[in-house]
Amino acid sequence: MKEILVLYYSHRGSVRAIAEQIALGIDSTGIVAARLRTVPRVSSNIETPEAAIPENGPPYAEHSDLEDCIGLALGSPTRFGNMAAPMKYFLDGTSAQWLSGALAGKPACVFTSTGTLHGGQETTLLSMMLPLLHHGALVLGLPYTEGDLHSTQSGGSPYGASHVSGPQGDARLSDAERRLAFAQGRRLADVAARLAGVAR
Repeated sequence: MKEILVLYYSHRGSVRAIAEQIALGIDSTGIVAARLRTVPRVSSNIETPEAAIPENGPPYAEHSDLEDCIGLALGSPTRFGNMAAPMKYFLDGTSAQWLSGALAGKPACVFTSTGTLHGGQETTLLSMMLPLLHHGALVLGLPYTEGDLHSTQSGGSPYGASHVSGPQGDARLSDAERRLAFAQGRRLADVAARLAGVAR
């Protein structure tokens, strides 16, 4: 079965929760499968590298995952209106995949989480779109045909699924956030399957 890469970095669990909902949306189609991957933390102290295998959760991504997938969902928490350094570090190392066109023509979407409602969600989502556009990916948003976009009091935007964790870093998604992330995964899977010629 063809796979869609759900690649994320999560510090307190919010972005991971969105990634898992997106993966459920992908898997719900029954025609493609989600491949969950994360990236390790980066540190200014080079003597404290992350373990080669995460203690829990999905394995770390390899650049070959970008080549193998038929679509990509990319997620990161917000750091001053931008993607977090671990995700940026991973993407900065994808020159070979850029040269080979590994993501060219593949659909992709983005997702994020912030501590506050106006904490830079949209700029973070846009910052993650930039390298995808350089790679030639076909960036998908969330259309307003998703009713929750009209009424959500928490996360969710036409740029991508999102979550507001609040000052305590609550990783539990609201019902609207969960539905929007699921819908985003399902939409990505549908478009990826059509472009890849996957039989329904």
